Amino acid sequence: MKTLVNHLLAQQEPEEMEKALLRLLTPSERVELSNRLKIFEMLKQGVPQRKIADILGVGIATVTRGSNALKAAIDEDGAQ
Repeated sequence: MKTLVNHLLAQQEPEEMEKALLRLLTPSERVELSNRLKIFEMLKQGVPQRKIADILGVGIATVTRGSNALKAAIDEDGAQ
């Protein structure tokens, strides 16, 4: 993971970061990552999990995994 983080941090401009991510991720990985970020944002806004699943067209288990990951991050960091 450290190698990935360092590679991404080495990108100087947003366009370089986008190109790096396009090279690293498959199209389906890009969609999954985008959905995960949307799930986090919607959860933070208080949107119910079932509504998130419906809006994004993902399974409720996907949203629940995102919710659990977000809760774990909050527990680790104290705030997110």
